[in-house]
Amino acid sequence: MQARMDNPAAHLPESVKAINILYKSAHSAGVDPATLELVHLRASQINGCAPCVESGARNARKNGETDERLMTVAVWRETPWFSDAERAALALAEHATRLADSPDAVPDAVWNEAAQHYGEKELAALVLWIATTNFFNRINVTTRQQAPQNWG
Repeated sequence: MQARMDNPAAHLPESVKAINILYKSAHSAGVDPATLELVHLRASQINGCAPCVESGARNARKNGETDERLMTVAVWRETPWFSDAERAALALAEHATRLADSPDAVPDAVWNEAAQHYGEKELAALVLWIATTNFFNRINVTTRQQAPQNWG
């Protein structure tokens, strides 16, 4: 598969400023960076975004994430590797990514579980990061951006 075009940010460089602000904001609210990486990876898996799955896994590994957790994030419910807080964040990410799959896209039970582990500022960061990840995914999938060929 070949990319349909360069990444749109290359054509609209002002957009990079806004993206950086979103990134910094979501990462400044006190949510464990490992949790944000897992949420990014899971949403990207759901959306089939190869560059985001690759970069998400690579960044998580560089930040100390274990192979067991990286290899099983897609099946997090069936593994012992994730904390209750991480599970709540992953469930929120899945529901917020699959909005059209259910008339009650993010059920109260999912939200309430996340709210048991995260305060409002942290929930805001999680929601913003999930939305930002979906934003990245939609750009990359639509334009068929490719994961890097050199894993070096």
